[in-house]
Amino acid sequence: MNYTLRHTTRYHYSAPVTLCHSEARVLPRRTQHQQCGASTLTISPMPQVQAERRDVFGNRVLYFAMEEVHQTLDVTVVTPLNTHPLGPLPSSSPAWESVAEQLRHDSRFDMQLYRLDSPFIRRNDELAEFAHSCFTPGRPLVDAALALNQLIYDTFEYDPSFTTLATPLSEVLANRRGVCQDFAHLAIGSLRSVGLAARYVSGYLETQPPPGQPRLIGADASHAWLATWIPEWGWLALDPTNGTVAGEQHPVLAWGRDYADVAPLKGVMNGGGEHQLEVEVDVMPLTDNSAA
Repeated sequence: MNYTLRHTTRYHYSAPVTLCHSEARVLPRRTQHQQCGASTLTISPMPQVQAERRDVFGNRVLYFAMEEVHQTLDVTVVTPLNTHPLGPLPSSSPAWESVAEQLRHDSRFDMQLYRLDSPFIRRNDELAEFAHSCFTPGRPLVDAALALNQLIYDTFEYDPSFTTLATPLSEVLANRRGVCQDFAHLAIGSLRSVGLAARYVSGYLETQPPPGQPRLIGADASHAWLATWIPEWGWLALDPTNGTVAGEQHPVLAWGRDYADVAPLKGVMNGGGEHQLEVEVDVMPLTDNSAA
């Protein structure tokens, strides 16, 4: 699939900001199944300092600093990219218990990062018990992971009014409701609680308009899903919000241990008072490029 991505983050402050240092993870990364063209970046007001680096997960991180007084911050990124279909899922996979035991002795740094606790995800017996309804003894890992993905899709309600960033996973699990970020965290916590490796993926999902209705600019959404490690195959990306394997219609932005590692924009500032946040996302197929 060929897309043009447009992502705008806009802050309105109730009081002047005199100094601002920010990090943005809004530049899509290149992957085995995704190639990115050059991004067009617009920051207003114009920063006095701007630089790009890679974080420990390989994500592109934009640092910028502003020293002039302002009461709005507008960051817009437009990126052309191409996504490719995933290969077929493995026809067989080892039992999940054997993979968990293998990972326990795996010395690779990234594998251990994705097995252990992280800022928003703590392994516990409650999550392990939830996972064990799918991870029955001897079940192949791929089958069990797909079953967990489907279980969350079938038994949880998408409810954007229920959770915030501070809502613990125990409440999400108890009330069976949340948003894509919660469902990704829940699946990751469940997988880690039975000894497996899982990472959080941020990206985008094209929103299809109702039949006969025009496509609305700004109506698409940021999205979140997860990927779990399958030996001899790679990272299997799963979207529990939609009950699917995440593929070419899931453009990837960044990945990490959980949302804390991939927040689109964060930083420190002097002043500002209260703020209002607006986010606009467009995932435009190539045929819609005239709208870019």
